[in-house]
Amino acid sequence: MNILGLWYINLIIAWFCSVLRTQCFKVATKTAKDDGALTILLQLISGALILIWVPFFDIRFPTDPRVYFFVGLAVLFFALNNRLSTTIMRGIEASTFSILKQTNVIFMIIIGLTFFGEPAVPTAIIGAILIIFSNFLVFYKKGDLKMSKYVALGVLSNLSLALAVTLDIRISGYFNLPFYMMITFSAPALVIFLFERTKISTLKEEFKNVNKKILILIGLSWSVGAIAILRAYLLGNVTVVAPLSSISVMLNVLAGYIFLKERENLLKKIIAGVLIIISVFLIQM
Repeated sequence: MNILGLWYINLIIAWFCSVLRTQCFKVATKTAKDDGALTILLQLISGALILIWVPFFDIRFPTDPRVYFFVGLAVLFFALNNRLSTTIMRGIEASTFSILKQTNVIFMIIIGLTFFGEPAVPTAIIGAILIIFSNFLVFYKKGDLKMSKYVALGVLSNLSLALAVTLDIRISGYFNLPFYMMITFSAPALVIFLFERTKISTLKEEFKNVNKKILILIGLSWSVGAIAILRAYLLGNVTVVAPLSSISVMLNVLAGYIFLKERENLLKKIIAGVLIIISVFLIQM
């Protein structure tokens, strides 16, 4: 029996990759000197590694030029999300970052209601409210302007991610999937490189400065995790896989406690993690 053909094995791989990437990402930001350069390196490495999967998917490319226009839009949104994510990760704990990232789900719901005429399901609305409350529980500190800054950046980052994923869903099927994902990893790196006017010497210096093993681990976990969660959705039931995938939030809270010594507000983080899992169950009902 091919165990990689089982949806729950792919989900477990996705959990592991999520935890590995988040924890290593935090470690990388601690020693990085330039957030933009680090982001570019991580995306280029991830884009290169995901090409390993190309032969395992159908080779196809779109003939409609309009598809490439939307690819370009998705790349811009991914570039903004990825660049902001590095700055946010540097400023907050890895476990907190994983909780903040779930606000992406709220924007996905809003986009569905606003642009695609999806019905306003009460359970989905309750789920969105729970996600907002879980973030409020973890982040709210009266008068803490620094934390407010990272929350604001997180909201902008996750809005960009939601817009990118919305485009992803509609155009990725026209491509060989790993090749398309290589584009969404590598092309945003070029956008960041051009917009921030990053020098090649800065990239070289950052590459020398950051632990090479950490870079490779992030690249591997990012690329393998992306394929694994996709296969879990393809092989399993979306209403089962989506809520279970949110368990990665709780796993990151526990991993942050064990490996990164993130001990502050642990109870609040656990409660927030449980609320997020419940919220995704409600949204998928």
